[in-house]
Parts: sequence; C-alpha cells; structure tokens
Amino acid sequence: MPIAIVRAETFYLPPTSQPKDAWKDVPAAELVWKWIEARMGRRVTPPEGDADQSPYWARINQNRWVADCICGSAQVVSPTDQRYACTECGWGWVVVIFPSDPAAVEASLLPKAPFLRTWWNPLDPRNPDVPVVGDPGGGV
Repeated sequence: MPIAIVRAETFYLPPTSQPKDAWKDVPAAELVWKWIEARMGRRVTPPEGDADQSPYWARINQNRWVADCICGSAQVVSPTDQRYACTECGWGWVVVIFPSDPAAVEASLLPKAPFLRTWWNPLDPRNPDVPVVGDPGGGV
C-alpha cells in the first residue's frame, strides 16, 4: 500500500504523553496551534478574525498539502478544513483553495516516490509550471 499524502490531521498529532485521540475534536486548521504549543512550548492563540487577504492556494510539496503565508512561512493544511492562520506572523484566518477533487489529485501522485510528489493548482498565480503567454519555448 502506498504512503498516503500527508494532511494536517495526520501531521499535527498530540505528543506521546497524551492519548492519541486527545485532539480528535480540534478542527484540522487549528491543529497546528495545538502542535506548536505542545512541541515548542510556546503559548500561541489563534487569531479571532479573518484577515483582509486574497485566498491562499493549497499545493502538494513532497507529499504534504501545504499553504504558504505572505510572511514566507508555511504549514501543512487539509481539504477537510479549508482555512489557514499563520503561527509565525499571526496573520488572521484566510481561505485556502483546494482542487475540487483533492482525492483524485492525491491518487494521481501515488505512483511516484513520496519525495517526488508535487502538485500546483493550475490557477495558482505562483504555479511555476504555467507557460508564459507569448513564450515560444512554452515557459521556463
């Protein structure tokens, strides 16, 4: 059986000193806040409101669903809770855009070795695989 693509709910787990299901009622986008507190010993509080920001784009980077913050940080995200708030800069909640069928994207990558599993949304303006219009070479 291939190694599954990593989502927030399978990455941000309670420390071994706590029961495995200690965070089962925590929404996927908020797990990182629990994880930071537990792993790094930092008291952090998720922002209360939404950020005045364009949505972020989810992508798969070396077998993990991630979203990148405007501050340069990133974290593992999940299509089951399409929100992001940065634990580094404290930027408020933003919407994360996932493909319409995340499971199909994951399935298309499973034949590859986990470290080669990379996917960008074709509509993401930062997608490096989108050809430049008018470029006879088809992009970089």
